[in-house]
Order: sequence, then structure tokens, then C-alpha cells
Amino acid sequence: MCRNGKTMASIKILAPTGMLGAGFGKEALERGMSMRPDAIAVDAGSTDPGPYHLGSSVPLYSDDVIKREIQALLPMARAAGVPFIVGSAGGAGTNAQVDRVCELVREVAGELGLHFKLARIYSDIPRERVVQAIERAEVRDFEAGFELTKEAVVACSGLVAQMGDEPIRKALDEGADVVIAGRACDDSAIAAYAIWRGANEALAIHMGKILECGAFSAEPFAMDVMVGTVDEAGFVLEPGSESRRASLKSVSAHSLYEREDPFEQHGPGRVLDLSRCQFEQLDERRVRVTGTQGKRTDEYWVKLEGARPVGYRAMTIAGVRCPTMIRNIDGVLNQVKAATHTRISDPSLRITFRKYGMDAVMRELEPDKALPHEIGLLLETTAATQQAAYDACNAMGAKLLHAAYPGQKNTSGNVAFPYSPRAQSLGMQYEFAAYHLMKVASAHECFPVSVEEV
Repeated sequence: MCRNGKTMASIKILAPTGMLGAGFGKEALERGMSMRPDAIAVDAGSTDPGPYHLGSSVPLYSDDVIKREIQALLPMARAAGVPFIVGSAGGAGTNAQVDRVCELVREVAGELGLHFKLARIYSDIPRERVVQAIERAEVRDFEAGFELTKEAVVACSGLVAQMGDEPIRKALDEGADVVIAGRACDDSAIAAYAIWRGANEALAIHMGKILECGAFSAEPFAMDVMVGTVDEAGFVLEPGSESRRASLKSVSAHSLYEREDPFEQHGPGRVLDLSRCQFEQLDERRVRVTGTQGKRTDEYWVKLEGARPVGYRAMTIAGVRCPTMIRNIDGVLNQVKAATHTRISDPSLRITFRKYGMDAVMRELEPDKALPHEIGLLLETTAATQQAAYDACNAMGAKLLHAAYPGQKNTSGNVAFPYSPRAQSLGMQYEFAAYHLMKVASAHECFPVSVEEV
């Protein structure tokens, strides 16, 4: 049923890409808009790029990239008279990133002479709020593998929580035409408008889960336009570009994306049951999904994401093709590490090696121990100051260039450095300190909504 109690008509959501800033095709967008969507909704964030953008509040994509996509999407949404919704603005959804994206929206509106109501939803969580939750035993591990401590919370330079669809629906209740939301559960941001209009929550969330990556649920997959249409019994997925198609394989596979359990999907305030889902190929380019069920949970838990600074980083890259050095590489690197600690006696100094071509990805879990003919070395230092990290990294490069090892033929020149200077300063670095669930009093408690005229 729709919001006024009448039978719900189908609701169409256009997801222009898998992440705002990642790009989309002009033809795909134009064709998608010709299908007359009821809303444009796009995810803009992820923890996939690591903790840096959360800890520093530096956006994932530059202003130029984001503004270019807003310049394409915002006027189309206003011309069609449909909402434009962005979740996890700026990459991590911090308040600073939300403010920056809102400023870009205002710039585009001014340049194009557009007028509308703009909603801003924050998701930064006060540290004292999380500390209180820890004291009340209302924080539990999600995927971190460790308990969250008060000390870790206080050390966070960036701390957000993932909102559900409710704060976005509140913004729509207040008449927002454009919604720029902080950190949001990906599927909730895409599904919020359909749920606001009265769509079945389980169907809308499942559709949002597939749409949040854009045309990654199509063949061939890409960061491109995908359109979902939900009705009372199911939803239909179709790519915007005629060069792509939704298939049973591509859509059902994306229903399993980023999930451990193939049948249950947990999110803020609800859990979906996908065990009765059915996928039907309607034609060459469209797939229909039915059977998704769900229920509300008795308690409301939100996912916390926190990042804390760990020090300044420097790195150097080197290539090794000498077979004798490769056979002795672990001994060489241990020698280089010890010599660097002696030369740069900073107690905060940490040294990391990655041997690309041997075991840089799997590390000690790598089952293939065969020696390659060539390896690339990533030498990394982290310290309390950038100068110490740089000096240590530079010293490592020099020591590696002249390292001694059994069977050595040349006393130097066994390492190639592709860059000059060989040591590169990378600035402050961060690590995830919070990746936990926190119980909240309501879906709206931590996510204030403000609306302004633009």
C-alpha cells in the first residue's frame, strides 16, 4: 500500500553509478532518464579505500570530479521534478565531507539558476556517546575481531555511524528535493525514497542492495546506470545502457555481494530473508525478483566506523632481478631493517616490507613458495614525525642498494629504483579503530536533519 492507503503503483529508482565520482555513460544516463524514474539515488562512500578518508575527512574524489557528476545529475533531477539523494557523501560520510558536497551542490545550483530544498544529514558520532554505550554494554563487535575500548574511541579522529533509511525519509517528509546524507547503509540510501512512497521494505532494501553498485549487477559490469522498478510483488532491474543486460547470473550473484550468509541480510533495524527469492528473466535485458521477505528487529543497532592516526608514512619502491639476492631476500631485508633501526633510533619507527611477486598479498599464508625471476619491493616506514619516517625510508633504500648476502656477485647495483627521490613522504596515516555495532534509542537519534532553501 502507498502512503495514502491506496494500492501502490510501481516506483522506479535510477542509480547512476556504483559510487558518486566513479563515472557513468552519457547515453546510459539519458536512456535511464527516458524511463521516467521517480528518484535518482546514489551511494558515494565505502570503507574499501581504507581508513584514510574517514580519519582525515579528505574526500575520496576531488571537487572537480564530484562537481562534474553533480552538474550532470542535478539538473536532470530538477527538470524531471524528482528527488536527488546521495548517501555516504564524500567517501566516508563525515560531517566535513557532507558540508563540502553540499557546497558543490550550491555552486552548481547557482551556476545553472536552480532552486530547491536541500537537506543535509550528519552522521558524526560524539565520542562521549560511544563511551556511554560501552559502559552500558551496548557495543558489540561486528567484523573488527576485537572489543572496542574507551581509549580507542577517544583516539579516533573520524567516527561515524551508518544510518538506515529513516533519516532520509524524514528529510523527504520535510520537503527536501535534494538530500546529501552522511554515512549511510548503502542499500538504505537507495531504497529510502521507495519506502517513503510506501513500497514493501524488504523488496525495496533488496533492490537497493543490488542497485547500490550501479551496473555491476549487469553484463558486462561497469560503474554505470542501473534502474530498478519495485511494485507490490517484486522488482525489475534493467541497465541504462543498451550495450548491457541484466541476467539471472548477474543479478542473483549481486544479491550475494558482501554477505557471509546467502539467505539473511542484516541492516539497521531490520533483517531480510532471501531464502524464498525467485529470479526470472523477463527478456534479453531485464530480470524480475520476487519472494524477498523481511522483518523489523526489536532493537536498533547501527554500525560504527572509526579511524585513528597512527603516524606519518614514507615509502620507497625497488625492483630486484638478481637471482642470488632473491634467494636471500628475507635475510637481506632483516639486515636492512636492523641497520635502519640502528641509524634512525626513533622508538616510534615501524618498518614494513612487501615482496610483490613472492608473498606480498598472502604473506605467511602463501602456499606457492617457488622463487620468481623478479620481485618488486615496497619498503614502508611509519613514525611520529614525517622527518623520521622519511629519513628511515631513505636510509633503508641506501642500505638495500649496498646489502651483502651469500653468493653475491656485485657489491652494489642489484636493486632498481623507478623513482627519484626514491623515498616518498605520504603524510599522516590512519587505521580502523572502530568497526562495531552500537545500540541506539531510535533510528533518528544520531542523525540530525537540516533543510535549507537553495
